[in-house]
Amino acid sequence: MRRPVAIRVVGPVQYIFYPALAAIALTVLLATPVQLFGLKLPEPVLPLILAFAWPLIRPSMTAPAVLFGLGLFLDMFWGGTLGLWPLCLLGVYGAVLASRNLLAGQETQILFAWYAVCALGAFVVAYLIVTLVAGRAPSLLSLIGQVVPTLLLFPAADWMIQRFDDGDVRFR
Repeated sequence: MRRPVAIRVVGPVQYIFYPALAAIALTVLLATPVQLFGLKLPEPVLPLILAFAWPLIRPSMTAPAVLFGLGLFLDMFWGGTLGLWPLCLLGVYGAVLASRNLLAGQETQILFAWYAVCALGAFVVAYLIVTLVAGRAPSLLSLIGQVVPTLLLFPAADWMIQRFDDGDVRFR
């Protein structure tokens, strides 16, 4: 007699909705006006981690819709140009989705390099759009202050990819 095998089903709630809610909560938490040793808390673009990880985990139709909502949340929360962050997040999602076949199974160093390229591309697009809308260039120090913490959060994206990739044993 065969014993039933436990199937671990990883659905969109586990790898899309819970991380999206965590990104919203951490964005609000990091925006609090707290100063430690005279420095403000960093404000990384947390949904950029999700825009990179989701197409590598499992492409779906839900992820771009959630990314669009997260981008609108960032625009309204930070008081920016409406549509700026949805464009950047969906651009990263599309770039990673287009190169998914090349990135599947790659080592962490390759994934970090591609994450850095995607994040820098998103920030360049955001910088150019803000420059055009405002009529003057934003501070480069502020840009670097947002880019560096976002790049340093790559281990979260790598953890998500390792945790949820092939999470459903029914597809093996």
